[in-house]
Amino acid sequence: MKFDTPAGPNPIDRMTVVGQPHNRFEAELKTTGTATYAYEYYNVAPNAAYGYILGAAIAKGRISSIDTRRAEAAPGVLAVITHRNAGPLGVGKFYVQRMLAAPDVDHYHQPVAVVVAETFEQARAASSLIRIDYARSPGRFDLAEQLDSAPVAPQMEFGGPTETQVGDFDQAFAAAEVKVDETYTVPDQAHAMMEPHATIATWDGDRVTCWTSIQQMNWGTRDLGLILGIPRENIRLISTFIGGGFGGKGTVQSDLVLAAVAARMVRRPVKIALQRPIMFNNTIHRPKTIQRIRLGASRDGKLTAVGHESWSGNLAGGRTEPTTLSTRSLYAGANRMTAVRLATLDLAEGNAMRAPGEAPGLMALEIAMDEMAEKLGMDPVEFRILNDTQVDPENADRPFSSRPFVECLRTGAERFGWSMRKSQTGQVRDGDWLIGMGMAGAIRGAPISKAAARVRLDRQGMLTVETDMTDLGTGSYTIVQQTAAEMMGLPVERVVAKLGDSSFPETPGSGGQQGAPSVTAGVYAVCSKLRAMVAQRLGFNTAEAEFIGGEVRSGNRRALLASAAADGDLVAEDVMEFGDLAKRFAIQTFGAHFSEVGVDVYTGEIRVRRMLAVCAAGRILNPKTARSQVIGGMTMGIGAALMEEMVVDKRSGFFVNHDLAGYEVPVHADIPHLEAALLDEVDPAISPVKAKGVGELGLTGVAPAVANAVYNATGVRVRQYPITLEKLLGRLPYRE
Repeated sequence: MKFDTPAGPNPIDRMTVVGQPHNRFEAELKTTGTATYAYEYYNVAPNAAYGYILGAAIAKGRISSIDTRRAEAAPGVLAVITHRNAGPLGVGKFYVQRMLAAPDVDHYHQPVAVVVAETFEQARAASSLIRIDYARSPGRFDLAEQLDSAPVAPQMEFGGPTETQVGDFDQAFAAAEVKVDETYTVPDQAHAMMEPHATIATWDGDRVTCWTSIQQMNWGTRDLGLILGIPRENIRLISTFIGGGFGGKGTVQSDLVLAAVAARMVRRPVKIALQRPIMFNNTIHRPKTIQRIRLGASRDGKLTAVGHESWSGNLAGGRTEPTTLSTRSLYAGANRMTAVRLATLDLAEGNAMRAPGEAPGLMALEIAMDEMAEKLGMDPVEFRILNDTQVDPENADRPFSSRPFVECLRTGAERFGWSMRKSQTGQVRDGDWLIGMGMAGAIRGAPISKAAARVRLDRQGMLTVETDMTDLGTGSYTIVQQTAAEMMGLPVERVVAKLGDSSFPETPGSGGQQGAPSVTAGVYAVCSKLRAMVAQRLGFNTAEAEFIGGEVRSGNRRALLASAAADGDLVAEDVMEFGDLAKRFAIQTFGAHFSEVGVDVYTGEIRVRRMLAVCAAGRILNPKTARSQVIGGMTMGIGAALMEEMVVDKRSGFFVNHDLAGYEVPVHADIPHLEAALLDEVDPAISPVKAKGVGELGLTGVAPAVANAVYNATGVRVRQYPITLEKLLGRLPYRE
């Protein structure tokens, strides 16, 4: 099916199943401990051995010598794999990291060896017997030192242009009546997902099957094939459940590659799970950014100049953090400039983490917008409303497909009680706590990609849907069931969703906030095909047939849906492809975040007291799972605002706090009741389902809303995240 004109009325619009707050399909499995994750399969690969990865002890240099003899002779050891016997290993298409030091070392904890043994404990113990001599080389570990020499980033497949110009920014900024020119820093951040990266690999001749924790099957088979040098058709990946990913499991990581290499070498299945302390320096992370925001405005509050420059670092050939994405679309302004610059650093690879670009970009832009509102003497909400636009700020001929940004702002302000906020800082106190309110706008792109599915209707009237879409705890199983049920007129209990297998029809998987709209569009396409097949078999006119309550109806005629499969199962497969609507329209999701914080006037401790998110993301497929996604993003945003930072040892070149004891993330005691409001809207330009993703929108804008609330409470403006108490102490407005 081809989608190239805005959607009109269709069966999804009935909203009898879609749009209803169904419980997640797998909720009972997860709460009873019976959902099976990658490392937990015990019966798919009998006699599995265990692998243990040894990471490099230096950040930059070369392996001079490696002695594995004692490890090889240790009890239970089957093999020790290094660059000497692993065979050639390539590089994937999306990540540039090399999965084994060979013998050059690119970053700290890059794998230098894999020990394979009968038990995990034997493999771990033997890894300590490997003797490695290194020749260190000078490394680049400090982004701030690279600012002057970092060039504009090369154009990448994702992230938009790395440099833009509209009008004459320099002249407009110089002539502006009111100006903001500030620099903001967002540190390196870790995905820190609950389930570690893990894989079980087994070979059958020249074909490999891997039970693994990965978000995007199509990228996974592609990249594993490139790295191992085998056809992707010889690879099967299975990822039934994923215990969190946030982009950190987008495609192939070292566990998958080295499990496959090890299993091929020892000729039996091998299990590898990355130990938590190695994940921070071994896998990808959100890279640090230093961002300069320049805003110019007239006295009446209209933005006349919008400039955003950003610096990030990465391994040679790696991607930039596209922080200017949100700035290019969120506010009006005739004269605009953006540029992202990329330094080469010898740290673990920086790459996609939940809302790449928009999340850290808004952490800077939305503080700058507050600073400008203060200089203008305007309310921050009204300042943003004044600078709304219904067309692409870079192309006035390209309207937004839908843009209820102002509705998000006004709804949020009313529901949160924004009118009670004191514009003067440090004015509200509750005992020892200074109280403040802050807000921020939110935006996140709404991409969608080709997606396929296969359906089978049996004589009992059960419908089975197969697609390689994955579920990270986001509710993918449930929305697939809901979409198919709505299309075929079935209760959701009569639909079985099978996901997470690369042998199923291809989707873009879970990533980039495109998973839900893409997979449901694919399910819509195949169910449309199945509807026609059912109508033909039952002798109905396809255009007139209605699928309701397990029946097919047309005029006075009725037949059970199951009767169409009386002579054999009906099987259909189809793919949804997309035309140029994304070029004709600017398609985005929008939101507004509101926060109230308390700051201890003596210690500088910050406590979030309440938060509200108002989100507009097209048709909401399941308000229960969508709300969960939003409040999860809000929790992550609180962490980014107040505690999350991977600290770099700039002498030795590694992230020091590489475990969950040293890398702080929010816990229950840090999070108050979070409220999420989902606006009722549809977007006919996105797909026939008219839904957009929401999982990353819930994060963007959260951290600056907290930062702006801290400023309102204290009068102390912190432009370097996270906002920790030492950045406030000595500057708080203490008074009895």
